[in-house]
Amino acid sequence: MSHRSQDLVQATPRGLYCPPGDFFIDPWRPVERAVITHAHADHARRGHGRYLAAGVGERVLRARLGEISLQCVGYGEAVTINGVRVSLHPAGHVLGSAQVRIDHGGEVWVVSGDYKVEPDATCTAFEPVRAHAFVTESTFGLPVYRWSSGAVLFEEVSRWWRGNAAAGRASVVYAYAFGKAQRILAGVDSSIGPIVCHGAVEALNRAYRDSGVLLPPTLLASHVADRAVLSRALVVAPPSAQGSPWLSRFGEYSDAFASGWMQLRGARRRRAVDRGFVLSDHADWPGLVQAIRESAATRVFVTHGYVPVMVRWLQEQGWDAQPMESEYGGEQDDGAETSDTPETITPGAAQD
Repeated sequence: MSHRSQDLVQATPRGLYCPPGDFFIDPWRPVERAVITHAHADHARRGHGRYLAAGVGERVLRARLGEISLQCVGYGEAVTINGVRVSLHPAGHVLGSAQVRIDHGGEVWVVSGDYKVEPDATCTAFEPVRAHAFVTESTFGLPVYRWSSGAVLFEEVSRWWRGNAAAGRASVVYAYAFGKAQRILAGVDSSIGPIVCHGAVEALNRAYRDSGVLLPPTLLASHVADRAVLSRALVVAPPSAQGSPWLSRFGEYSDAFASGWMQLRGARRRRAVDRGFVLSDHADWPGLVQAIRESAATRVFVTHGYVPVMVRWLQEQGWDAQPMESEYGGEQDDGAETSDTPETITPGAAQD
């Protein structure tokens, strides 16, 4: 992209960089000072000198990155870095997710990281932040992507689980271990039966509970000897568990995949699962447009996702929009371990 003198964020080989503050936002190469929007592996990486992140996500970030030099701030609390005023504001994506507001020389930029505008019981709701320039993701930046409400979706999952339990089948749902899995746990009707979690999921459940998020009781499969219990359980596992020996303990089961990609015809077939639930921790098309409008920004920079489509649409609507290169992913699994023991899960396993 071409830089103007007032650009507060620039794409560089190491990540998104704020020149006057001399810090990076979610850098993908080692840097001295990193401001982190959330703990998914494509945004929070090991190897940086110092980290700044939202305090509510501290336990998750430390669980995934281990020992780091971490400064935590509350949402809306401003800190000054080399004369640049920086504050973090709720992004509604996962626990601890934040938009980064940068204020310098009368210019305000907001880097949104990943976000969704739909309410979520497991994290602080998205907060619109006004800015001159807004950096937005576009993971689901096509008009076809439109999510049902969480209440409708979780009733669909609960109905599927209830039917399987009545038939003596376990209900295995593949969901990314950080964020998606906890939303499912918080949203389903936990009175239907026991809930069993893969070790990669349980490790993050523990961090969520320690952060004050209410989740129903969950079990590790290795702690359940009664096959009758397993046969009516809801089993939450990362996508990497599909087809693994770990599943053999459940006997007959029906499986499903929870992802925004299930909106597309053929996605369930390619995943080779019985059901597909359209559930994403990213904004759908209306959510993206809403967030951009509510920012009141005149300049919009679009990162990872359907970048050309979103840039072209924004330009047609009158925004000064252009792409911003990054190495962030979208909804993807980064290779969760298949062990059933939380203590064996290495930091950084299983992202959304």
